[in-house]
Amino acid sequence: MAESSEPSPAPETEAAPRKLQLSRMQVAVGRQMAISKQTVPHFYVATDVEMDRVVDVARELSGRPGAPRISVTACLVHALAATLLEHPAFNATLGPDGYVIADSVNVGVAIALDQGLVAPALLDCGRMDLAATAAALDDLVARTRRGSLRAAEMSSATFTLSNLGMFDVDAFQAIVIPPQVAILATGRSVRRPVVVEGEVVVRSVMRATLSADHRAVDGAQAARFLGSLKARLESFA
Repeated sequence: MAESSEPSPAPETEAAPRKLQLSRMQVAVGRQMAISKQTVPHFYVATDVEMDRVVDVARELSGRPGAPRISVTACLVHALAATLLEHPAFNATLGPDGYVIADSVNVGVAIALDQGLVAPALLDCGRMDLAATAAALDDLVARTRRGSLRAAEMSSATFTLSNLGMFDVDAFQAIVIPPQVAILATGRSVRRPVVVEGEVVVRSVMRATLSADHRAVDGAQAARFLGSLKARLESFA
């Protein structure tokens, strides 16, 4: 058989892999989360929370003349602060001599930036009413995006809320941020049927998942904490 005179096709050149360039913030957060997962014995407890009352209160108060915008996140922080005062074992940090209950409630709020994820603290929010919590949270978020946080806000959180309810996320498990004891992860509220006093009704339901350090608290404590938070949100006022 005669050989073909046509030239053989050149071998395809593989595209060089693209290197993912992480920001310094992403590197620092990744290192902290890796240490947490390797050294903190995590456990997880979840519950479903009916959020209709929270949504109604937030809408009603936000509609008043001169009132601050009341977001669902602000309501969650406000309810969390009260629950942490009721269950102080979760408002604690790890120190040189073991776990220490904090004197004030400083709820960290996870905020996504282009450079990475940060969770600055709303300081002493256990003393704030809902309107003050909402105003302080709006200010905290704005200053986070401007890069003008105070040092205490970056280092003094005693508990953290990671809320992905504004996205198409039903539930997730967050990683405890050392030296804190626990973190709460919340997803979106979904309209679905539930049974109330023997009747099937439609409610807005949010899944709340608590991640906790088993060296500091146990499952029964976590269940009581979530039960208190659930009751507070479902009767929100």
